[in-house]
Amino acid sequence: MIITRSPLRITLGGGGTDLPSYSRQFGGGVLAAAIDKYVYVTVVRPFTPGIFLKYSELEHVEHLSDVRHPIIKETLYHMGDDSFAPQIEITALADIPAGTGLGSSSSFTTALIKALYTHNRQFITPVDLASLACDIEITYLNQPIGKQDQYIAAYGGVTWLSFKQDGSVEATPLRASLDTLHALEDNLLLFYTGISRSAADVLQDQQTRTEQADPKMLENLHEVRRLGELSRKALEGGDLTEFGCLLNRQWEQKQWRSPNTEQICQWRKYGLSSGAIGGKLIGAGGGGFLLFYTEEHTRLCRGMADMGLQEVRFRFDYEGTKVLFG
Repeated sequence: MIITRSPLRITLGGGGTDLPSYSRQFGGGVLAAAIDKYVYVTVVRPFTPGIFLKYSELEHVEHLSDVRHPIIKETLYHMGDDSFAPQIEITALADIPAGTGLGSSSSFTTALIKALYTHNRQFITPVDLASLACDIEITYLNQPIGKQDQYIAAYGGVTWLSFKQDGSVEATPLRASLDTLHALEDNLLLFYTGISRSAADVLQDQQTRTEQADPKMLENLHEVRRLGELSRKALEGGDLTEFGCLLNRQWEQKQWRSPNTEQICQWRKYGLSSGAIGGKLIGAGGGGFLLFYTEEHTRLCRGMADMGLQEVRFRFDYEGTKVLFG
């Protein structure tokens, strides 16, 4: 049996500029952090022929062409029928539900690829793992998503991801002091809104308007990229208060691209009145998790509990996608 895990992520700045529709024209930059909430994948050869899949649904088919799960199907096609079909069992589990803005789909893809390569006694580097995951999701499955989730899942850490116009990606660890990283980890608080949504649905409009060179959309994304760079600079300079304030400016830009519900806006406003310096929604918008930066933990947690929102505690993950057993 092979067991792999891949971390989920929070975006600290620049989210949205990793979509190829933008980065291929102007270059993108995202500051992302992998966290210790994971997607797990197990791969085993069963005793009986067939393809057995266990995720939110159950599948048992004889032929790869009959598999319903698009990512599993496309990944198995890439690996080759002779290696994995028609006798394989794949199981997926996750610490956090899908559709909550933490990049679970791409974390699943990287964990699956890593598990299948290990099952086949093959090695794959983080850069090749992330690149292949992007190919499967963006090129082959034509999902209107960016590349940050695959790369931060593969690499882990708190990382600046630079998306080049030629399609390449450069991953650079944040050059912040250990004291700053520890304080950042302690003072970032996540609260689940209880609302899930499809990131692809939210991002489709951004992709279309970017490809059409909509001036307002391009202006928005240029500013998002700039705010991401300012967030990186603030953390590398140890200015955590400035970083917290920049979360508010990021919220404003994302709110223009994909307006959130009045309920989410009220929750965020209450968080700011309960001791948070800054806060924004994680992911493409419309639901998922609210992320706050605060130095008044107890006050903020009590305030959000009054609103019915529960904190999800986390630490940073510095290992990226890895094999746990196999």
